[in-house]
Amino acid sequence: MTTRVAVIGATGKMGRLVCALVEQSDDFELVAQLGSANDLADMLGAEVAVDVTRPGVSQEVVDYAVDHGLRVLVGTSGWSQERIAALSRRVEGREETGVVIIPNFSLGSVLATHFATLAAPFYDSIEIIEAHHPAKVDSPSGTAVRTAELMSAARAAQGPVSAPHTDQRARGQQVDGIPVHSLRVAGVLARQDVILGGGGETLTIRHDTTSPSSYEQGILLALAAARDAIGVTVGLDQLIPLGVPAAGTPA
Repeated sequence: MTTRVAVIGATGKMGRLVCALVEQSDDFELVAQLGSANDLADMLGAEVAVDVTRPGVSQEVVDYAVDHGLRVLVGTSGWSQERIAALSRRVEGREETGVVIIPNFSLGSVLATHFATLAAPFYDSIEIIEAHHPAKVDSPSGTAVRTAELMSAARAAQGPVSAPHTDQRARGQQVDGIPVHSLRVAGVLARQDVILGGGGETLTIRHDTTSPSSYEQGILLALAAARDAIGVTVGLDQLIPLGVPAAGTPA
């Protein structure tokens, strides 16, 4: 039996990719493609709503879908810990709905964040540089925010990282005490460098996205998870077998 899917933000690059993957799949049926001119009620024939809109409208889309009993896959950046906590309270006790939030659909990006989380307790100096195309609205990226949050949780016993002169604007934005620097550069799709420094050495964990095709496997994994989601699940790392659970995430 196929699962009926509505894509909200279907006219954007990610929306078009999701629509194409759904149409190619034998497990899903694309029943609605919503753009900015559509009413949110147009998603109601679906079982799963995929939100790939913009940070400013994503919460409205998700709240509407949840309140109408749909399961939701969120591929929009900008979901802070506070917003996720509020969403968790909204869906608590509702067995007919759930939300899967994926800051980055790339398996390589998820693995890079996992490796950085494993390394975080061994270094007191940590900074993140993320670069995206100029059309990306939010900064820092959702991937950089999640990476910083997981690294900070992983080194909770060691305390805050060493980040001098953070009162200066050029030192980046503090995310859980870790400086994050955002670049928006023509010619770049997505890149993240996590730089860890210690006595006499630095360790750089880099991930480059060179084509949207890198998102395809992650999108299909997330769609499959969203079909039966209950509660709120955050991150593709919760859907793939990493061997050792990332610090700060449930086993």
